[in-house]
Amino acid sequence: MEILILACQMVADELNLAITRTGVKYPVLWIDSRLHEYPDKLQIRLQDEINRISNVQHIALAFGYCGNAVLGLKATNASLIIPRVDDCISLLLGSVSLHNRLSSEQDTYYLTKGWLEYEYGILNQLERSIHRYGQERACQIHRDMLQHYSRLILIDTGAYKVESCLEKVNRLAKILGVDYEEIIGSGGLLDKLLQGPWDEDFSIIPPGGTVTKEHLWASKVRLLKCAENLQLPICSLNSKEK
Repeated sequence: MEILILACQMVADELNLAITRTGVKYPVLWIDSRLHEYPDKLQIRLQDEINRISNVQHIALAFGYCGNAVLGLKATNASLIIPRVDDCISLLLGSVSLHNRLSSEQDTYYLTKGWLEYEYGILNQLERSIHRYGQERACQIHRDMLQHYSRLILIDTGAYKVESCLEKVNRLAKILGVDYEEIIGSGGLLDKLLQGPWDEDFSIIPPGGTVTKEHLWASKVRLLKCAENLQLPICSLNSKEK
């Protein structure tokens, strides 16, 4: 087997769409999205899974840096392919620069269908708080918790109907007293993760290597040189299938 995908359940809708779009048949090992709350535990889980995988050439991680959870990961039996994005928001927007620009305009809380439905996401936390404290007090608690945010953005990733999320997002925006906007996301990085090219948008850690800050923020030249050293095709990873 050539590639295995190690992915967060939070991006399941988007990754499954990318798999359909690209037509790849690589297996996916899903990681519990609750571990996002605990980067140290997430790192341990990722490393345990990486250590168990022994029959593939490459492990492609559908993760961002996730609170530095990928920092220090060791490529034991296969090379690691990691998108050079700070978190899954940039991954779903398709660009770190777009994420930074939007956040610089206003302090923004980002949402997707996955985040809205997430058991420990903001909306379900609010519902539990209402059940425990009552409507008025629960809403005030959440306004206080998120007081530095002035905008909600729902990312239209193309993996679901935005209309199915509008009622929840509008309710949340009203409770928090913030603006609400939509933005079109991009599946480009997920497509490239699955089928290449693994270019300057990715870090490639060869077997025996460890993910360092240099890998995460390396220059384009170093990243492409790493790919050449691993004899990874820069233009396409599916030349054999074509």
